[in-house]
Amino acid sequence: MITPSEALLTVDHISMTFTDSREDLDALQDVSFSLSRQEFLSILGPSGSGKSTLIRVIAGLIPATQGSISFCSNRAEPKIGLVFQQANLMPWRNVLQNILLPLEIEGIDHDLAEKKALELVHLVGLEEFIHAWPDELSGGMAQRVAIARALIQDPDLLLLDEPFGSLDALTRERMGVELLRIWQASQKAVILVTHSISESLLLSDRVLVLSSRPGKITTDMTVTLPRPRLEEIRYSDEFIRLERKLRNSLKD
Repeated sequence: MITPSEALLTVDHISMTFTDSREDLDALQDVSFSLSRQEFLSILGPSGSGKSTLIRVIAGLIPATQGSISFCSNRAEPKIGLVFQQANLMPWRNVLQNILLPLEIEGIDHDLAEKKALELVHLVGLEEFIHAWPDELSGGMAQRVAIARALIQDPDLLLLDEPFGSLDALTRERMGVELLRIWQASQKAVILVTHSISESLLLSDRVLVLSSRPGKITTDMTVTLPRPRLEEIRYSDEFIRLERKLRNSLKD
C-alpha cells in the first residue's frame, strides 16, 4: 500500500463520459490508484476499456468528467513525458535533432541541450544512427528516439501508450527488453498501456487490469519477480504463475 507521502501520482475516483449529439459513452468508471516514485505500472484491459483515455486524462490532454488527478512533485508544475503508438518524429529532423526538440522549445542553451541529447542517444543505443533521418529507421529505432525525446525533459512521469503496438511480435519482444534496460538506467516513474500480459510482467512492479467499458479496476496485482530482470525470467515458474493469474483476471 502506497502512503500519501510516497505517492508521486494519485488518481482519485476518475470517471469519463464522452457526449455527442446522439448519446453518451461511458469510458471510465470510478478509477482510483496511486503511483510511487520510480515505480513501473502497467495497465491491461480489453480493447475499448478506456486505457488510452486514462493516459490522456493523466497527461492533462482531456479533462475527466468526475474525479481528480494530483501530483506530489518538487516542481511547481510536474513534467510528463508521453510516447504514443506512433513515434511521430519530425521527418525533416535527424535523430539527434528530434531528441533535442523539447529543449529547443524551452530555450535551453544549445551546448547543454546537445550534451544531454547525446547522453540519451547512448542510453537508447542509437549512436550509429545519430544523423539518420526518420525514414531510414526501423519501427523499433523510431520508438527509441521517441522515448529519448520524452526523457530529455527529465520528466517526473513517463506515460507510454502502447508504444510497441505497431511492431511485429519479435521486434516487440526485443523492444520490451530495451525498455527494461532504459528504465533500470533512468529510474523514472512509468505508466505503460499494453495488451501484452508477458510484456507487463517483464517490465512492471504492479499491473492494473481494467474491465470492459466502462473501464474500472478489477485487479491491482504486485509483480513479485525479483529485479534486476532478464528476458529469461519469462520461463520461470513464478512468471508463468503470474501470467496465468492475469489471464484469468482478464476473463472475469
